[in-house]
Amino acid sequence: MTESTPAIVFAELAARRASLLARSVADLFAANPARYDRFHAILGDLLYDFSKQRIDAETLRLLLSLAEAADVAAKRDAMFRGELVNSTERRAALHSALRDFSGAPILVDGVDVAPAIKAERDKMLAFAADVREGRVRGAHGQPMINVINIGIGGSDLGPAMAARALAPYAQPGLHSYFVSNVDGADIADTLRGLEPARTLFIVSSKTFTTQETMTNARTARAWIVAALGEGAVADHFAAVSTRLDKVAEFGVEANRVFGFWDWVGGRYSIWSSIGLPLAIAIGPEHYLEFLSGGGEVDAHFREAPPERNIPLLMGLMSVWNRDALGYASQAVIPYDQRLARFPAYLQQLQMESNGKSVRRDGTPAERPTGPVVWGEPGTNGQHAFFQLLHQGTEIVPLDFLVAANPTNADAHHHDLLLANCFAQGEALMRGRTRAEAEAITARQGASPAEAARLAPHKTFSGSRPSSTLLYSRLDPRMLGRLIALYEHKVFVEAAIWDINPFDQWGVELGKELASRLAPIVADAQADLSALDPSTAGLIAHMRALRG
Repeated sequence: MTESTPAIVFAELAARRASLLARSVADLFAANPARYDRFHAILGDLLYDFSKQRIDAETLRLLLSLAEAADVAAKRDAMFRGELVNSTERRAALHSALRDFSGAPILVDGVDVAPAIKAERDKMLAFAADVREGRVRGAHGQPMINVINIGIGGSDLGPAMAARALAPYAQPGLHSYFVSNVDGADIADTLRGLEPARTLFIVSSKTFTTQETMTNARTARAWIVAALGEGAVADHFAAVSTRLDKVAEFGVEANRVFGFWDWVGGRYSIWSSIGLPLAIAIGPEHYLEFLSGGGEVDAHFREAPPERNIPLLMGLMSVWNRDALGYASQAVIPYDQRLARFPAYLQQLQMESNGKSVRRDGTPAERPTGPVVWGEPGTNGQHAFFQLLHQGTEIVPLDFLVAANPTNADAHHHDLLLANCFAQGEALMRGRTRAEAEAITARQGASPAEAARLAPHKTFSGSRPSSTLLYSRLDPRMLGRLIALYEHKVFVEAAIWDINPFDQWGVELGKELASRLAPIVADAQADLSALDPSTAGLIAHMRALRG
């Protein structure tokens, strides 16, 4: 018997496409009243419902076979063992170690890194407690009330998203801010009205050379110096970095520098010392609960059977939609205003990880890879882009996220929120036929001719795929679970597509060119002859606009 390969299984999945598209999802429910029971999975008080996806039992069987053929389990185990799964940079990808409280050794290059992880975490959390309890004081002896994180990418998106998501757990009177954009408006608007003597900056840059971060850090430093003097810098800055020499040169004291390791990628670094602003905001105890939530998902991913393994199923649904059905984007719609930044966080996680066109061995990818990820909170999105989701020519799979219970919010509001979330999933799945639209319009008082005229405009195709993550409430542990679920979902996709999700070379070219262009933009007399005609023309016109 010939061993199955991903290519063989993909061919079988492609053969099922026509038969699935020929039947509506509503018909699939009608044919199988137990469909929901078959197509959902549970982890504690979190449920993943994928019964509205355009699949049937045979499709799911083939998708699980695809995971087996692609050695997803073996690749997963290699990652957790600390092997060099980041092949281009020859590194491990062991962010899961940062949320491992098992006490077991964690080996990287034969060295147990568990003691170093605990020591760095303890140091970071002790500093967070000192800030919260007023022991970290400014140059004038006052406790800090403003904490400003300066970073970009993973050094900003993670802590900024999480601090907003967990706002009910923040300490009253202690305010968190996040500056990332090199656009001077970002830091100028953040600093406006703040009191320098009571402001602490955290500069988050592993190398302490990131252009955007260090530009903003120097502006912050100048703001402190102008208000409080050069000697105040040490009192008002901390850093998350591995470059002690550069941090010391900037003026940050060694006991305020917190590190992490090269086997922690930027978009996975919220679990490391990059989480310092989150730990300050919600407190060490809640931060540890956040880590524990991620660790629970790690255990689930490693131990749950494939047919009940939530991140595996999430990844398989994504591969099915992207490659078999040809849907190029994925919307993430949290019905939670505090998760407003969660889609942006997932944009980096998904698109920086799997936005690749070559396989691990450098050969071209055999099929489309990472989808475009986007989204906004419900119900706002319903009044913005849901028109396209329901009736547009492009089909966009959705993930809905919603809590059964509100966190520090009105119960009546939350009932309406839940009703809207469930209704959107039902409407996308069920749709409305032309005959139904015509009959409803007629019942509303329209003449037969008017009802017939409007019916095409009120028809919904339905069968637009969605999944729902429903959980008890959004607390630190649950947020940790949600992030880890999507991390492992992305890993599953990469394992099947045979790409490396842990590098990001696509970020580098633009950074290199920006460094080359920066002095040319700043110097009105710089020669433009070596530039391409478009770039030269833009800079010349910029000079004219500047006079």
